[in-house]
This record gives sequence, C-alpha cells and structure tokens, in this order.
Amino acid sequence: MTANNQLYHISFALILCLGLWSTIQVTSRTLQDDTMNERHEQWMDHYGKVYKNSQEREKRFKIFTENVNYIEAFNNVANNKQYTLGINQFADLTNEEFISSKNKFKGHMCSSITKTTSFKYENVSAIPSTVDWRTKGAVTPVKNQGQCGCCWAFSAVAATEGIHKLSSGKLISLSEQELVDCDTKGVDQGCEGGLMDDAFKFIIQNHGLSTEAKYPYQGVDGTCNANKASINAVTITGYEDVPANNEQALQKAVANQPISVAIDASGSDFQFYKSGVFTGSCGTELDHGVTAVGYGVSNDGTKYWLVKNSWGTDWGEEGYIRMQRGVDAAEGLCGIAMEASYPTA
Repeated sequence: MTANNQLYHISFALILCLGLWSTIQVTSRTLQDDTMNERHEQWMDHYGKVYKNSQEREKRFKIFTENVNYIEAFNNVANNKQYTLGINQFADLTNEEFISSKNKFKGHMCSSITKTTSFKYENVSAIPSTVDWRTKGAVTPVKNQGQCGCCWAFSAVAATEGIHKLSSGKLISLSEQELVDCDTKGVDQGCEGGLMDDAFKFIIQNHGLSTEAKYPYQGVDGTCNANKASINAVTITGYEDVPANNEQALQKAVANQPISVAIDASGSDFQFYKSGVFTGSCGTELDHGVTAVGYGVSNDGTKYWLVKNSWGTDWGEEGYIRMQRGVDAAEGLCGIAMEASYPTA
C-alpha cells in the first residue's frame, strides 16, 4: 500500500470516528433532553403546573433543567455534606423569583421597631438536651402560604398556637388570613410582608384571633371580615423579644415554648433543601419568618434547631428544616438568633 493510500485510509477512518463521535454526542444530548422533558412533564403533573403559552413553558423548562442539574451536582459531590437538596415545587423558579414571592419578612424595618426589654426565661438554668414541641402536641400540621408573602403571619400564628396549647391544653389551628386582611394599619401589609412582633400587637389589641376554620386561608390580600374577626378563639396577654444574637438565650426560650424567628432564606440551597442538618452558607439579611419548635443533636453529633416552615410538606423534611445550632457567629446560622420573639399567655 502506498503512502498516499495509507494516508487516505487513515483520514477516512478518522472522519468516520469523528462522525460517529458526533452522532453519539447528539444522540446523548437528545436522550438527555428527552429524559429532562419527561421529568418536567411529570413534575408539572405532580404540582398541577399549567403555563400560559409555549414560550412560557420553554422558559420554565430551561430554568427547571438548570435547577435539576444544580441539585443533582450538589448531591453527587462526595464532600461529606450534612444535608441534601431535592426537586420541589420551586424547581421552575429562578432564585430571584423564589425570593420575591416567598420571603417578605420586613427585617430591614426592625431597627425602627420598639423592642421589649423583659425576657421571662433569663434565669432558666436547667433545660432538656433535646426538645420537640410536636411530640407534646403543641404544633399544628405544616401549612402552606402559597404565593402570598405572609410568612410573618404563619410564624406568629404558630407561636400563638403553641403557647395556647401549653397554657390551656388545647391545640387550635388559628387564622393567618385574619392577620393578612385585618392587620394592615402599621408595618404589616398582608402578602407584601410584615413582622411577627406587630402581629402579636394586633392579636393583643384585637383581643384575640379567630380559628382557621372560621376565617380560612385564601393566600391573597382580602378585605377584613369584621364578623369573622370578632369571633376570637385564642388571645395572648403580651409578647417578648429574645435577647438578640444569643443562641443560649434562644435555646432557653425554645425549651419552654415554640418561638417565632427570622432567618435569611434567600439561598438556592434553602430553596431546594430536602433533608439533613442544614449547614449551608447564608447571610443575615433577614427575609423570612418561621417558627423554632425544638432543638436537638443529629446522629453525627451536629447540634440543630428544629424549624417549622410554611411552604407545605413537599419542601424539606415534610415541611421542616433542621438548621445547624451553636455556630461561631453570635447571630446564629442565617441570623436565626437575631430577631426571635414569642407571645405570652
């Protein structure tokens, strides 16, 4: 065989290989796209998602794909992470969209709010090593705020439900919608955000709060229903703030009742948190109101706060998150110890 023939055969073989490799790559990408399309379809069916047109669907599919790739890459990295991420109802939202629709705690206004100075648990010395108020019947089932940014109302209501159970022996699911509709004369502005302390003030001034059954949640700003709001099932006598930037003080408080806390929940890892003790990076720009309903220590020795969220049971550990406790920063992980407060019976 001549040199030219050899060169021809080598070149031809190379072209065949490159063509075959290109075909394999295209086929692989097509299979991946088909698989992702199927997953997106299944996800849409599960969450009842319907898009207004094909352009919106394509946009959401692209975001969904990026989020799924991020979640799977995070979970596949073997770096001893203590928590996992999961594909949930927020999988077709960018992080910016997620923050704007969910996180409306008005933390930036806290400095202008007059804080209470007394702390009834200051001199508590003996506290349990673990607490879970769910096992004591002081926590109602996880609720879902939907597209309304009223996390502050769910946090305040959960804390109020807890103290009422502890003082009366009765667990009653209370109305967040009453706070959304009726507590609108000050900082609290329904789906546009608010503060737990101001919600407590409203409950006191209103001489109580109606039940969830009598004033059910709608997930939108509505007009205050005076008749429903006048049927008070539970009242509180006051509220107090936990000393700021003090996880030990917060632990004393949580040992005695469920506590409203504010956190920075803006990160993608928080958006897609699925299980384990959350140890991820986050700031202290408080933007979300939740409820600390316990604390404990994981099997590997990591201390955590048990936190009830208001994003339904598909998020996190059936609606809860365990967040690392006892971190070096005084404000706690994600600022959990910065703006804690609780109602008094």
